Amino acid sequence: MSQVEKKAGLLRRTSSSKKPLKEKVVLMYDEIFAKEDPAKNNPRFWDELFLMKVNLEYLESKLESVDGEDVQRIQDNINSLFHHCVQALGEEHQIKVVNALQTLCALFRGVHQKNKSASGFDIINMLMGFDKAEQRMKDLMERLDSLLCGDSSESLKSLCLKLMYDNYHLICLFCYNISQNTILEYVMINSIFEAILQVNHLNRKYNSVIFSYILKLSLSSGSIHLCSLFGMGMVVHQALTEYNRQYKDKEEENQGGFFSTLTSMVGSMFIADADEKLSVQTNEAILLALYEAVHLNRNFITVLAQSHPEIDIAATPTTTTPTTPTTPLGTTPPSLDMMSNPELPLDPNLQTSNLLITFLKYASIVMQDTKDEHRLNSARLCLIILTCIAEDQYADAFLHDDNMNFRVSLHRMPMRHRKKAVDKNIPSRPLVCAVLDLMVEFIVTHMMKDFPMDLYLRCVQIIHKLLCYQKKCRIRLHYTWRELWSALINLLKFLLSNETTLLAKHNIFHLALLVVNLFNMFITYGDTFLPTSNSYDELYYEIVRMHQVFDNLYCMVLRVSTNTGQWKEAASKVTHALVNVRAIINHFNPKIESYAAVNHISQLSEDQVRSISLNVRKNVSLNTLSQDVLLKEFSTIS
Repeated sequence: MSQVEKKAGLLRRTSSSKKPLKEKVVLMYDEIFAKEDPAKNNPRFWDELFLMKVNLEYLESKLESVDGEDVQRIQDNINSLFHHCVQALGEEHQIKVVNALQTLCALFRGVHQKNKSASGFDIINMLMGFDKAEQRMKDLMERLDSLLCGDSSESLKSLCLKLMYDNYHLICLFCYNISQNTILEYVMINSIFEAILQVNHLNRKYNSVIFSYILKLSLSSGSIHLCSLFGMGMVVHQALTEYNRQYKDKEEENQGGFFSTLTSMVGSMFIADADEKLSVQTNEAILLALYEAVHLNRNFITVLAQSHPEIDIAATPTTTTPTTPTTPLGTTPPSLDMMSNPELPLDPNLQTSNLLITFLKYASIVMQDTKDEHRLNSARLCLIILTCIAEDQYADAFLHDDNMNFRVSLHRMPMRHRKKAVDKNIPSRPLVCAVLDLMVEFIVTHMMKDFPMDLYLRCVQIIHKLLCYQKKCRIRLHYTWRELWSALINLLKFLLSNETTLLAKHNIFHLALLVVNLFNMFITYGDTFLPTSNSYDELYYEIVRMHQVFDNLYCMVLRVSTNTGQWKEAASKVTHALVNVRAIINHFNPKIESYAAVNHISQLSEDQVRSISLNVRKNVSLNTLSQDVLLKEFSTIS
């Protein structure tokens, strides 16, 4: 009576009274795991092996079952198997290439599983022989590069990527003792970024495995790896540029015609449908790689600043060198010896771009719609990346460099009360202005029922970090600060209007405290970074004009802080933080009301209020105000 054998490597049916028959490929595996050279009695052994279908399960189980003593006995055969696998990758016969790739996958996985506790050098030695490891890895990288860049089928290219990244088969060798790993160093120098760039557009499923590779590159350091970081930057830049292009194409498709007319006629009825049509799938793998690079490798800030003409890099690759931003006070920029000023085109109509600009444009798209969890996570990751950039002093120097100006066309959410911005009207400014524009845009457009509290916290914290740098370096940025102040006041107004609903889910007092502290920075230290005295006048005007919001906020936090409850301490902090703002309101409001009464004016114009404010500040010393108010050099700016 026959039975079905389930054991890997056995033929399907055998007699219960006879010894089970094995597949030929399994018998050949057994020869490899024997002491003798398998090609000794069969010179065509390796050619025949790669013509047979790989039995992954059996091969991996054999590798895992090898004990310590057997390792030394069969090491030469394992080294030979690895060598012939690499050689088979250069064969014209696709079956041999596929079988060689699958065998390599099994080798990496099996050896890694068997030797998890072993050192990286032992694993390398078992697979390819330490004395020949560098040459073997050179051959492997060259053949993988040839397969990825050649006319191979998509399934074959997918298998190449699977070998390199899936389950960290090959990555596990790169990660060991990075500072002394000569194989990793060789792979960095002879990277296969051009191959990855060509494959990246084939299918989105590759993004997750490509991330594994560039994640490891983000950990590299030293001048020897800087070229690899620039290659990584090209990969990220190309992926984000492609996303931006797809979104822009969809946006242009939806402009004009019957659809656009219909949405204009009925207002917001079809706004959601329009957003859905403009939706393009986000790329979290690339964002994660960018985050790891910015967060873990200080040299990558140089890559963010690398300027090039704003053209399609996928269609016309360009070789550029990084720009050299202004060095922050008391610091030395990373790997400055590897950088030089680029020869950029002199055509004034040809704009320059860099990875940071491309990322800001990408962020302006994904941060528009945070209603679904997928896009919410993408927006959160974008803000985390911007936080890392704002915390880096070298990046801040580049952002604020007045000699490095760019026109950055950010995407804005469609809203009925404002017109669509025209790209031609965008001025050329330092990049920090684009970052602030992005933050203001987010603040204005996301005051909704499902309030993204954590995103607002990150957004306000990014603004605070940028202001701290400006204060520290006394940078007078020519920016439309009034838009920021108006957005922050409207945010406080929203928190007040939705107090009950929001308090059930969030600590709104923490966000309110951060916003009030931003105003305190402008009031107390604005003379160190606001561009003109007129900016101070605009600040006071906005505070006085919207005094009702601050008065209501003070009443609310005072009520909560004087009662026992969960938010007592948090509300109390806001109460103390409002001292500066309330001092300005209490000082100027009576003067304004008196002027209006004397002149019989029911509603003063902005110019009239600012004129009163200016006269009061010229004639009133700091001592006439409350001694508890930290109004620093109140009248010096005028």
